[in-house]
Amino acid sequence: MKILLAVDGSDHSLRAAHHVINAVSGCAGHQVFLLNVQEPVDAPEIRSHMKASEIEAMQETRGGDALAPVREILDAAGVSYTPVVLIGPLAETIVQFAADQGCDKIVMGTRGLGALGGALLGSVSQKVLQLSSLPVTLVK
Repeated sequence: MKILLAVDGSDHSLRAAHHVINAVSGCAGHQVFLLNVQEPVDAPEIRSHMKASEIEAMQETRGGDALAPVREILDAAGVSYTPVVLIGPLAETIVQFAADQGCDKIVMGTRGLGALGGALLGSVSQKVLQLSSLPVTLVK
């Protein structure tokens, strides 16, 4: 089984990590991809003062920082994983990466805004649900 664990550095991501640990416990042959997606920086005030390579390095660092607490949890549980930081539109990049890797499911935390809050604000998790043909597990 291939699982994509998409994280954003929040406490909800930590709970999603614990869910994945429970899901793979005792299962041989699982593969976990630990993914953080950084939105592209299009702000002219930033692009005019920084090289594209500097912006990308900054985003890679932010992504690595978001992965760090989940990596600690997975390491402590003995769950192997492949860490990945990508840059792109959040939901679309998550869904595309899962498809490209042949994942069986996507697991991610949700902020628990409820139907009204999610409809008004929109959310990455809601968009992933809409875009993905894979099963998506949202963890509060």
